[in-house]
Amino acid sequence: MNNYENAMTIMTERFGKDNLIAVATADGDRIHNRMVDAYFHDGAFYISTYALSNKVKQIEANPNVAVCAVDWFSGHGTGKNLGWVLSPENAEIRLKLREEFSAWYDHANNEQDKNCCILEVRLTDGMLIKDHHAIRYQIDFTNKSALLSEN
Repeated sequence: MNNYENAMTIMTERFGKDNLIAVATADGDRIHNRMVDAYFHDGAFYISTYALSNKVKQIEANPNVAVCAVDWFSGHGTGKNLGWVLSPENAEIRLKLREEFSAWYDHANNEQDKNCCILEVRLTDGMLIKDHHAIRYQIDFTNKSALLSEN
């Protein structure tokens, strides 16, 4: 396995389930940060949310976001509202979100409301740390590459 594949294996092990991550967005010169439940799959974090929320409005105005996870990952990406959770094009990711967020999904989401949506944060770059900084992957998600540094 190459460095990128190793990094993706770690990302999937850590974040391929319900995780809390911080998502930072910009509103003009002001930065806003909030914790959200997210699921990682194939280079992106997926979040169930509400289309009229401030984070979605801010992402629609400026899609550049930063993310940070307690479990040793920080990075940047592009946010995109994928639209209503019940849209046919969202069927696959919706089922995965329902499964991974099963403990609370139905209590927090009204899927009949057309503003109940899926937010995708497609990662562009990030730093993944393993073994308390002994191993670091500087990941380029766009070019599917990673630099490995070890202490």
